[in-house]
Amino acid sequence: MATIAKKLGTTTDGRTYFVNAPPEMQKKIAGRDITITQRLAGKFDYIHAFVITQKKLDATFSRLRKHLAPQGKLWISWPKNRQLDTDLTLATVIKIGYDHGLVESKTIGLDTTWSAIKFTHPIAGKRYQNSYGKLNARPMVARDHVEKQLPSS
Repeated sequence: MATIAKKLGTTTDGRTYFVNAPPEMQKKIAGRDITITQRLAGKFDYIHAFVITQKKLDATFSRLRKHLAPQGKLWISWPKNRQLDTDLTLATVIKIGYDHGLVESKTIGLDTTWSAIKFTHPIAGKRYQNSYGKLNARPMVARDHVEKQLPSS
């Protein structure tokens, strides 16, 4: 069974930043091998924010999106099943992400409290359709789409 860190795609060779991560979650995600940057400056390969309200998520997206590397991953975690008095649902998290020009690609459960969804910059030329949100006209950092070539047999 894959670890949470493996499912989330944390790596030892990229810049990592956490926002409001409960200490036990940060330990599960980053472990001992990942260096976590304490200051939000420059571009990051992996950003993970834990949020409870729509208002906080909107403000957090605005701030973090600016620091996401073109191939980077922005994971957003929110409490499942209205725990911790959250007003967030999968639909609202996706809508807010699209409102800020990022697209979702994977959702996982971290534990009995937290869900997580991965956002990335859209791929240039690709159409994104989601019933929960639409990409807005904001200028975006489109990541290049590179097809992985499988070796010939």
